[in-house]
Amino acid sequence: MGKQFTLSASDSFKLGAYRADPAGTPKGGIVVIQEIFGVNQHIRKVCDDFAKEGYAAVAPALFDRTQKDFQCGYTPPEIEKARTFVAKPDWDAMMRDTDAAIKELKSAGPVGIVGFCMGGTIAFLGATRLSGLSAAVGYYGGRIVAFADEKPKCPMQLHFGEKDASIPMTDVEIIKQKRGGDCEIYVYKEGGHGFHCDERGSFHKDSRDLGWQRTTEFLAKHMKK
Repeated sequence: MGKQFTLSASDSFKLGAYRADPAGTPKGGIVVIQEIFGVNQHIRKVCDDFAKEGYAAVAPALFDRTQKDFQCGYTPPEIEKARTFVAKPDWDAMMRDTDAAIKELKSAGPVGIVGFCMGGTIAFLGATRLSGLSAAVGYYGGRIVAFADEKPKCPMQLHFGEKDASIPMTDVEIIKQKRGGDCEIYVYKEGGHGFHCDERGSFHKDSRDLGWQRTTEFLAKHMKK
């Protein structure tokens, strides 16, 4: 369904990206932000799923500045390797690359951003630091708590799993205290880290289905042309 292409960031850096388009005229654009596993099969599928919902979707390859075309699966060695990319994240560079994807989608109509894992934090930062977004959704973004004093410039929805071993509920409570007034925040009782991804051991179908319903309804509400 989709295609690989190249984006150009504001500092002229060229990065790869995946794009999926709907069958008809798009009702808007969605920037899909990867986990630490790159623009892999799961993230491409998320783009395809948004295309089925009527959106043009673009997933920028945010690790291209470190290693071109990095993508992997979810075995313990692959997870270990992927973690090295976020030992010292360059958030500013990722913002530039995310902004390139937002600009790419402007012609599609209103633009939203949806991110998972590391991408959940990027989606939050995109909402607070970038312009041109009508809505933002973050799934299990582990570093959001460190930036929770920043105020989103667009409507924001956040999803967390109560069984997430890498994001303590105390962090979620801090986010709720600081951002509960301007973010919709949902906690899934049976959800672990990565519950949306059906390729991971932590996949939880009921949490995924409810989260996706809330995500698509939220985007439809805030991304009207």
